[in-house]
Amino acid sequence: MKTITIKEISETVTRLSQEANFFLPDDVLNALKQAQQTEESTIGQQTLEQIIKNAKLAADEQIAICQDCGATVIYLEVGQDVHITGGDLYTAINEGVRQGYDKGYLRKSMVNHAFSSRINTKDNTPAIIHTDIVSGDKLKITIVPKGGGSENMSRLFMLTPSDGRQGIINSVVKAVDEAGSNPCPPIIVGVGIGGTAERTLELAKRSLLRKVGDHNPDPEVADLEKELLQKVNGLGIGTQGFGGKITALAVHVETFPAHIASMPLAVNLQCHAARHKEAVL
Repeated sequence: MKTITIKEISETVTRLSQEANFFLPDDVLNALKQAQQTEESTIGQQTLEQIIKNAKLAADEQIAICQDCGATVIYLEVGQDVHITGGDLYTAINEGVRQGYDKGYLRKSMVNHAFSSRINTKDNTPAIIHTDIVSGDKLKITIVPKGGGSENMSRLFMLTPSDGRQGIINSVVKAVDEAGSNPCPPIIVGVGIGGTAERTLELAKRSLLRKVGDHNPDPEVADLEKELLQKVNGLGIGTQGFGGKITALAVHVETFPAHIASMPLAVNLQCHAARHKEAVL
């Protein structure tokens, strides 16, 4: 059995909180560069050029890519043979977020009493933590700073089986069309299908962790991703809403079995600053 201390965990989260906000993953950066070459709109090309320059400046200077440093969404994969010592796991995670956002001069965006006083917690905690128990003796930590502009465009559709594949396509395209420029395109469209209401929403967000353009291994789902991307880009929203053929860099679909009477569908949009960082202890 492997032993991991909460001190190691907090220090890792502190580092990842900063790195996720400073550095775009290579797959995202490469997709943006490809989009710039593909885009036919002059203003779209120019805007993508500025986005790419901004990402380089953030990495070089180690400053936030975007002023919205997001709610801190954390995915934990805890090996069943891991023993965590020295305190509480979630307390350690939140301490890491607290220190990371302070040391990295990152904007703190979390507020208490969301429906009334909305007082800032002043350290970007609490984190939104998803935990999976897996085999092995490793602890994998993935941090996703999720901006409010794109998160506000999330949609849940409780479709029925009779709506079928076309119902899914219509709903996803409608969600992107109604979102317009709000999620700061070019976006990555995360789609969850199946499960229950909360499960499909989680699937949609988790799909955003996949490398940009890597298709679902199920050929049927991969075909759906390709058709959705074509239709989304056919909307003409374009980079930052200025028009053009590149509204989305990718559509990622994840599925789960559903009740015989249900076909839940969730859409979670990710802005062009598709930030995430991971580490394995």
